[in-house]
Amino acid sequence: MDLWIIIVLIIGLLFFTLLIVLLLIYNGLVRLKNNIEKSWANIDVLLKQRSDELPNLIASVKGYMQHERTTLEALTKARTDVLKAPTLSKKAASDMLITESLKTIFAVAENYPTLKANENFLKLQNRITALENELADRREFYNDSVNIYNIRIQSIPDLIVARMMKCTDEPLFKASEEDKAVVHVSMRK
Repeated sequence: MDLWIIIVLIIGLLFFTLLIVLLLIYNGLVRLKNNIEKSWANIDVLLKQRSDELPNLIASVKGYMQHERTTLEALTKARTDVLKAPTLSKKAASDMLITESLKTIFAVAENYPTLKANENFLKLQNRITALENELADRREFYNDSVNIYNIRIQSIPDLIVARMMKCTDEPLFKASEEDKAVVHVSMRK
């Protein structure tokens, strides 16, 4: 009789331990998933701030850069696409287009001495450059969060709980091959 009690207690203790481990894994995966959402929300806030500054930048350079109409139109379209993007991947792609358009505008601005000396343009350029730097930091934090999550849901024993939760890999924030291409700057005046 005593042996049966000991066996039942051991089985009960093993079951309780397994339950605790599963709960800890579950809570850890929920925390990681929420960190991903929080880090994307932080990126989204900066994208909105940058998008709010773009009309001012476009207005300040429009008079100077009459020959750069296509660059300004591309920037305007990319801004609209970011604000209306239905998915994270589409928003990320549009964000990269804005970044490339801004690089082009700032490079082309070097050919317009009066624009380079314009106080409004300089303030906007500094503000947008600061936002770009913050975005780069936040993208890195987002990718770190996604990487940790993806590793956890692919590793044992977390894999078992992740499958029960129907967890899937999250996409990393990365530039497309098109976005990595060399930016061609027109030197027309």
